[in-house]
Amino acid sequence: MKLLIYVALFCGALVFLPGCAGGIDGALYRQQQPVFNLYDFFDGPVKAWGIVQNRSGEVVQRFTVDIEGKQKGSQLELNESFNYQLGDGPASRIWTISRVEDTIFRGDAGDILGSATGQSYGNAFNFQYKMDLPVDDTTYEVTFDDWFFALGADTMMNRSYIKKFGIVMAEVTIFMQKQQDTVL
Repeated sequence: MKLLIYVALFCGALVFLPGCAGGIDGALYRQQQPVFNLYDFFDGPVKAWGIVQNRSGEVVQRFTVDIEGKQKGSQLELNESFNYQLGDGPASRIWTISRVEDTIFRGDAGDILGSATGQSYGNAFNFQYKMDLPVDDTTYEVTFDDWFFALGADTMMNRSYIKKFGIVMAEVTIFMQKQQDTVL
């Protein structure tokens, strides 16, 4: 009888695990338009509106982000300023992004563990990185699987999957719009 229970648990785990380990296949987006150019989109001001949902789907953060992007030689610097309407998080973050190869990128920020790795796929871009994420009175080392999808020349949708042990613990949805540079 115990053997039957173990076999049933094992089979149940096999059904559950592919959903945990699966991910988006970037190759599906290589031929899709419009092509997303990371450096072009983030050159100048960008406004973003986002939410974070926990595993139950409950919105636990609602925020806006003002992003100022500047190309400095072969690098892209993104200065992000966050404003939270619900929940809390970092007030700011500065990313430095470098092109490693034609479609491969590396990103660094003060609260990111190690370097982020990025890959461009036509109208999509994927960024993966680790972070010590503060939650209440503790922090958790989590992995971000961050996907950007071009909607037009000046608009983009971002979906981030925050994972612990390969299991999605929270999801982030962000809409971004490139703003017009204002000259004073």
